[in-house]
Amino acid sequence: MKARGLGRGLAALIPGAEEFPVQERVEYVPTDRLRPNRNQPRLSLSDEQLQELAASVRAHGVLQPIVVRPVPDGYEIVAGERRWRAAVLAGLATVPAVVRQVGDLESLALALVENVQRSDLNPVERARAYRRLQEEFGLTQAEIARLVGCSQPSVANALRLLSLPEPVLEELQRGGLTEAHGRVLLEVPDPARQVELARKASSERLGVRDLSRLVRANRAGPRRRRPRKDPDRAALEEALSQRLATRVRVRGGKKGGVVEVEFYSEEDLSRICEILLGGPVG
Repeated sequence: MKARGLGRGLAALIPGAEEFPVQERVEYVPTDRLRPNRNQPRLSLSDEQLQELAASVRAHGVLQPIVVRPVPDGYEIVAGERRWRAAVLAGLATVPAVVRQVGDLESLALALVENVQRSDLNPVERARAYRRLQEEFGLTQAEIARLVGCSQPSVANALRLLSLPEPVLEELQRGGLTEAHGRVLLEVPDPARQVELARKASSERLGVRDLSRLVRANRAGPRRRRPRKDPDRAALEEALSQRLATRVRVRGGKKGGVVEVEFYSEEDLSRICEILLGGPVG
């Protein structure tokens, strides 16, 4: 595991978390003495991917030790549940493990960080893990981004997905829609319409551009021919939207104009203000 996520960065962000040495002794723990983390943030484990990992374990063994902590009836897995499950499927009697004395809070943080660093986590699982890091550890979006090794706008965009209706989140979880599809659906104000468009996009396998055109075509109200947007203004809107991780519109008039910046919660507003003001508000 990368020290970025599970070592010094964690200790700096979570009060009371110890900094672990770079070199730790690896033990071989019986697979039947291990149990999953009860706070496991990952909601789904792909059977196909697990079988592929098990085949690799049969051929090469478990190459990266899992992290566990002692509990009364054996060991609880802090990070590495997939490797343990694959080892069980492969028929291994033991797995390499680093045993750490950590409390419930740090165990959850380690599990969350390890999971969100995985490339195969679905966007809803990742967003919910970010939210738990916010709510249970009081981390800001910038701190979460630094901890898991991504950009702050990507954390903000992920969290925005959680405002979508549950049927849409289910499509995102099962892979019927991508995170980019979800961001397009956030532009639709009516939750029922979001669900309808999500199901259509999933069943017809619409691309993100196709869904964007559908969203624009189905917006409420009479359609009026719009003047062609100035390319420089469009580029400015795109640059501001990327920087603030939200939708930005620049409207010009005869004398000046208006810049509109959307936000989706009080925390989102605070985040945008911090970016604009270059530091915390107040």
